[in-house]
Amino acid sequence: MHGPETTYVGKACAYITRRGSELLVFEGPGHEGLQIPKGTIEPGERPRSAVFREVREESGLATLSGVERLATDVWRRRESPPKAYVRHFYHARVHEPRDRWTHVVRDGGDEHGSEFEFSWIGIEEARERGFALDLDDYVHHLSGLSAARATPEPAD
Repeated sequence: MHGPETTYVGKACAYITRRGSELLVFEGPGHEGLQIPKGTIEPGERPRSAVFREVREESGLATLSGVERLATDVWRRRESPPKAYVRHFYHARVHEPRDRWTHVVRDGGDEHGSEFEFSWIGIEEARERGFALDLDDYVHHLSGLSAARATPEPAD
């Protein structure tokens, strides 16, 4: 007798940084602590495209630069029924002057009407603090990337 087959769900996860040292995080309704923009990859969608879509839907940010894939892994959320996420982590940079904002999802999907409260934390603080759903697993990759390729602030 065999147990139920594991269900695999693709997820696109975005580490978004500004000024080479700050990471975008949110807390929202029904979430288990700090998180990063992320979401389910739609059928036929590539992980990189899903990152742009999820960031826009959850945060309202439409312009990302220097988008790079960091890692892909399989993370098990539960054993019964077996469910695992194939997580694709990307790093992107933005120039965003707001230090905090609330974004209401208006895409008509499952999260339509949900409010996400965004803010920035230092990358080193993020490494020490830990996130919900083990979303901090690759934050350690950001220390060198963000500093080496920080997006310059626009001239006034």
